[in-house]
Amino acid sequence: MLVPTPKPVLDHVVINVADQLDAASALYRRLGFQLTERGHHSLGSSNHLAVFGENYLELLGYEKGKKNSRADLWQASPGLSGLVWKTEDADREYNHLLRQDLDGDQPASFNRPVTLPDGTVSEAQFRTVRIRPALIPDGRSFFCQHLTPEAVWQSAWQQHPNGVKNISEFVIVAQDPAAVATLYSRLFGTDSLKACREGAFLLVAGVTSVRFATEEYVRHAFHALPDNYDGTPRMAALSFQTEDLAKVKAALTKGDLRFTEAAGAVVVAPQQGFEVALRFHQ
Repeated sequence: MLVPTPKPVLDHVVINVADQLDAASALYRRLGFQLTERGHHSLGSSNHLAVFGENYLELLGYEKGKKNSRADLWQASPGLSGLVWKTEDADREYNHLLRQDLDGDQPASFNRPVTLPDGTVSEAQFRTVRIRPALIPDGRSFFCQHLTPEAVWQSAWQQHPNGVKNISEFVIVAQDPAAVATLYSRLFGTDSLKACREGAFLLVAGVTSVRFATEEYVRHAFHALPDNYDGTPRMAALSFQTEDLAKVKAALTKGDLRFTEAAGAVVVAPQQGFEVALRFHQ
């Protein structure tokens, strides 16, 4: 049976905050994001979401006494640690991973209770399948099938003080970006990646561009690298498309957070983004 090659569309990004859920959620609210109430996965982890039009940002950590429930998650460095793709069929993607020798574990199912904006209680249900962990330096990449998308994409949760509408760029920094990008060429096909002047290689994933970049690109576009960057490939930075940069600056000023302006964008250093460099643009 022919197994189709998946189309790359970003579903969400994961920021590993480990045991700092309180501090991280407070920080991202100061950055101007509306966050959902804390959710608790059936697997033991907990989260807050910033939900946008096509994708979302997840602050993922654990509460006291729950560290060992998903101990493998907390081995990644604090900061950006998850690149997650949309799928309508986790089993189909697993067969594709098998064919490409990229497979890890078989698809997993889990859920978390959700209180919707109208006060009713629902349940968010997922099936995920990940690329073999050994192939992803300092993080994870996997497909996520939303069995109950209405428990995530609620219009009331998509309104943010900073005016953000979507994640527009996900940056992986590496001394050899081509070597890192090769895996995603196997995943999505050789035509999926394009060489570009800015950075090194670009993968269009819905409204988001996944960029495999040099240190020089990140320092130029985001002004700094995360403190825990040690020269090995890592997920390092995010760009956001906002409806109004004035809303971004107002939110950051209210949150008492420093920022710089350059080339029609507002940039927040990774030291103020929980080890994630952040860039906002219209």
